[in-house]
Amino acid sequence: MKTKPAKIVTTAALTSSLLLATSCTPANEVNKGKGISSSITVPVTDYSFDTAGNMFAYSEFELSGEPLAEGLGLDLDVLDARKVNKPTKFDYTAGIESYEYSEEAMYEVTEKSGLGLHLIHGPITEQWAQKQKKANDEALANRFYELADSVGYPHEEIFRNMFPTMIEYAGGDPHYAQKVDTDVYAENDDKTYVPVYQVDFQSLRWDRGKMDKILTPSAYGGVFLKQALWAGDFLGGLHTVDKDEELEAKTSTDDQDPNIALGVSSADGMQGMILTEEIWNKLNFVRDHLFYDAKKQALTKAIGSQYEPQKGFVYLPHQIEVVEDGNELAPKAKQLLVKDKRSLLQDQWLMLWPASEFYGMTDQRPDNKNQNSAFLAVFDGAPYPKAPKENLDSNEANDVVSTDPYSVNRDVLLQVFKNIDTMHFHQGIGAFVEEHNGNEQDKRVDTFQAGYTMEALRIFERAIDGLPVGYASGEQAQGLGTQEGKRALELIKKQADFIVEKLVRKDGLVANGFIIGQGAEQSEPTLLAQLGAIRGLTAAFLATKDERYREAARNIYAAMDKHFWDKQLHVYKTGKDEMKYTPFVAGALSGVFRVALNNLNNTDSDEPVKALDRETIISRYVDFYDQIIDGPSLKEGMQASEFWDTGDVYIKGDKSGNTDGDHVPQVQAGHGKYGIAPVLLNVEVKSK
Repeated sequence: MKTKPAKIVTTAALTSSLLLATSCTPANEVNKGKGISSSITVPVTDYSFDTAGNMFAYSEFELSGEPLAEGLGLDLDVLDARKVNKPTKFDYTAGIESYEYSEEAMYEVTEKSGLGLHLIHGPITEQWAQKQKKANDEALANRFYELADSVGYPHEEIFRNMFPTMIEYAGGDPHYAQKVDTDVYAENDDKTYVPVYQVDFQSLRWDRGKMDKILTPSAYGGVFLKQALWAGDFLGGLHTVDKDEELEAKTSTDDQDPNIALGVSSADGMQGMILTEEIWNKLNFVRDHLFYDAKKQALTKAIGSQYEPQKGFVYLPHQIEVVEDGNELAPKAKQLLVKDKRSLLQDQWLMLWPASEFYGMTDQRPDNKNQNSAFLAVFDGAPYPKAPKENLDSNEANDVVSTDPYSVNRDVLLQVFKNIDTMHFHQGIGAFVEEHNGNEQDKRVDTFQAGYTMEALRIFERAIDGLPVGYASGEQAQGLGTQEGKRALELIKKQADFIVEKLVRKDGLVANGFIIGQGAEQSEPTLLAQLGAIRGLTAAFLATKDERYREAARNIYAAMDKHFWDKQLHVYKTGKDEMKYTPFVAGALSGVFRVALNNLNNTDSDEPVKALDRETIISRYVDFYDQIIDGPSLKEGMQASEFWDTGDVYIKGDKSGNTDGDHVPQVQAGHGKYGIAPVLLNVEVKSK
């Protein structure tokens, strides 16, 4: 399939390369009979887009997609969007649906929707413009060409009218604000065609008037997590220029060979570079503008390794309102107003986790012997700058302020870690409290939030100690034994012990929370609390190798399955007589299925638990996607729409808006006048 050249010419025409090669997959075979229960309905209850929840969920979907299926023995080369439920229904669901839904939603937020501030006004873009003595749009266009050259990607294939985000807003309306351009852009030999909107993103903008123009750490942190995971995937290897074949990097200078380029392929490498550019600008903006000084009651800068919380808290507040400059094409922040100064645990762990993942990518410390040479090649000066040597040694006293990716991320990472420790960890009870108002801690421990804080700390410990993160976060290696890593492990252990000793009820479930001075909450347990506890205790097991935590997680999983699983409807209840699914519930459930299959399933040394047989877990996983995510009909289910890589291709003469015959419509045929973005909605499961 040949495409027409696409130039970067103006602010409105700034573009990105999506996976052009994989975007030409032939049509999916009609997907008849997905095994959906006819006894339920799954209506949408809320169309508003929650950035934090969606990006968190899709991060778990990504990890529970190809990496999970491959880890269980699947050869990914056998997957084909045309061959529905092959080689097995689970393999197809994980390797195609879970994985591709995750990727498409990320691009929707970071490149198409306009849900945030434009990269053209990013701090690093400003530096490029000043250095080149050019306008910001020209400087950013030149930067995109530079990134394309580093991965061997043709300039003419860069997509048009992209809206690269520098930082993302808390939410918005995912319905498209205008008619999606589905006209024919290029035809394939099998009557399928590439619609214009896949190479020109102009018709995919959301309504700016309906955006929640608030900067919330869990929202821009959730996007950061998606960006870091995918950038790590895309840039974790090299490829040949002549045949575009993936290579493992042996040294950090392999790319000096004229036939070797950065990235696992040309197209993937380009996307990885774009994501990294967005992350780099976002981190500089966060570090320099979004931290709140509780004493001065004003926004200020983070100082990372030099930060001493005991002298006064400087942290990421829950809500900062953005007053835009009125530019619809490339909005810029005219004013930042603190609307909610509280530090919320969810905000902090949803920044710690991605900053830890990105630290693993950018880490250039000579003491770290576990570095990926492909990453070192990306951050060796071109296309991304090296870190100053003062920031790479073990002496924090000589650290210098720098804008390079490693240093700015390290500043944010260490400041957030110190704040989680000092502001949210209650030394007396050994658990994380949900809120801190800048002066004192609140008294509530939230089980879900505490559990995921443990997982974020596990990734932090691995990153700071120089252990593999990303998809390799379960691998064994020799760590550096840093003080920060030791403290993270200590926090994980104490919180794990607290869950086991204070939150587990007589029925085996965990309480939703704990009030200091009163005890465990007596409210009806929720599914979300169980998922958080299982995720956290599994993290404790992986971090410490203490079998007690694995056994505790297994016991809670078994109790959860017994109490919440509806045998007739084949779905989990989310509370007492309630089945309301939010993106956070969906993401956490996906994550727990993954750790159950990888870490908690029955082994020869376990007392067998039916709920933890791999076959049972896999059946629950598939039912979850069939019933909840895809839903029983085109108008039901959490996944609002889909296109191309999950099988819904465009065929000349087919006006159905659902060419693969499944229960997820194409974007232009989804809910609303002009259709809807491929994101997650809120639903409620009801029996007929």
